[in-house]
Amino acid sequence: MEKRAFKRSVYHVRNDESALDIVQDSMMKLAEHYGHKPPAELPMLFQRILSNCTLDWFRRQKTKNALFSNLSDFESGVEDGEFDLLGTLNAQTDSDQAENPETSAERAQTLHAIESEIQELPGRQREAFLMRYWEELDVAETAAAMGCSEGSVKTHCSRAVQALGKALRAKGITL
Repeated sequence: MEKRAFKRSVYHVRNDESALDIVQDSMMKLAEHYGHKPPAELPMLFQRILSNCTLDWFRRQKTKNALFSNLSDFESGVEDGEFDLLGTLNAQTDSDQAENPETSAERAQTLHAIESEIQELPGRQREAFLMRYWEELDVAETAAAMGCSEGSVKTHCSRAVQALGKALRAKGITL
């Protein structure tokens, strides 16, 4: 069953590592929540869980792409694959590379606008958004910390992303 689930996931997400993560998450959820069920019911439950985990993966990708679609505009020449937008926006200029005061002021204004728009979000949306995208907690961890369902976390995050995107575009900020 694992091989079929893996192939199915690879077909959907077109990435071996992501597919493996999805299958492993699905198996963990099956074991955690449905270990007491009769063995005959487990294959159908697993298929449903696998479908839900795959949909969650696509939702996360959509949200990530909506938020961080043009981050390459901010990237430096660092080749290690690590990139932090806020770190880049807050970075002090090196002695080798003098930054023009206008660029520095624009970066500071952009960072301030992002922070102020996050503060304008309703409390639950702000809480879910910060836990999911800045603290990088998964949906289950965020739901446990907030004391709500995973579906509520997803709804709060989706609404927060939409509200932030709309507010920042209205200010002329496109990332």
